[in-house]
Amino acid sequence: MKINTIIVIALISHSLIAECGDLRPLKTLAESGDARAQFALAFMYDTGEDVAQDYAEAAKWYRSAASQGIAFAQYRLGRLYELGRGMPQDRTQSAEWYRRAAEQDVAKAQYKLGEYYANGFGLEQDHKVSANWFRKAAERGYADAQYRLGMSYAHGQAGVPQDHIRAHMWLSLAADQRLAEGTQARELIEQEMTSMQLAESRRLQTEWIKNKGR
Repeated sequence: MKINTIIVIALISHSLIAECGDLRPLKTLAESGDARAQFALAFMYDTGEDVAQDYAEAAKWYRSAASQGIAFAQYRLGRLYELGRGMPQDRTQSAEWYRRAAEQDVAKAQYKLGEYYANGFGLEQDHKVSANWFRKAAERGYADAQYRLGMSYAHGQAGVPQDHIRAHMWLSLAADQRLAEGTQARELIEQEMTSMQLAESRRLQTEWIKNKGR
């Protein structure tokens, strides 16, 4: 599910509540099996929008929507499992729901799965698999993943070879999104690079941005 879809769902839910003065129309839709209504209801309970915050209710409706393939419901359910909100903390379950969302190209879920593999949270530690998920999230423009991938290249760690050009490229892309850590790391690595290496990094950045816009 894309962000604009979430916004539409949120607007629909707010419209129903404003029109009827309560949650009954939305709950009726959710109880009938409508996955979008289930996600909207879960999100409202999760964030406390127009209702008293209730993580257990949020988890219940996220699960219903997630089971029907709503990617952001899968991600949010994974988050609740990670934090132990509305249910006991369970990183194995968290990893499974993050995986389902990640396989539907949710960048935040891909990043979280990268973290889980890097640290062995809820699954076996594997730095190469971790780097793969960080790369997927980085390619989708997620700044935190771009920073992690850049740092991996900078030090030749976490499943990737040392490569200052690619390190600078990814750190620069993160810095361009105003990620402070990316800016600081980029400045440090620039001190170890030649003018030719910097030029190649900028060429790769320009190419990446151009391809992303297609």
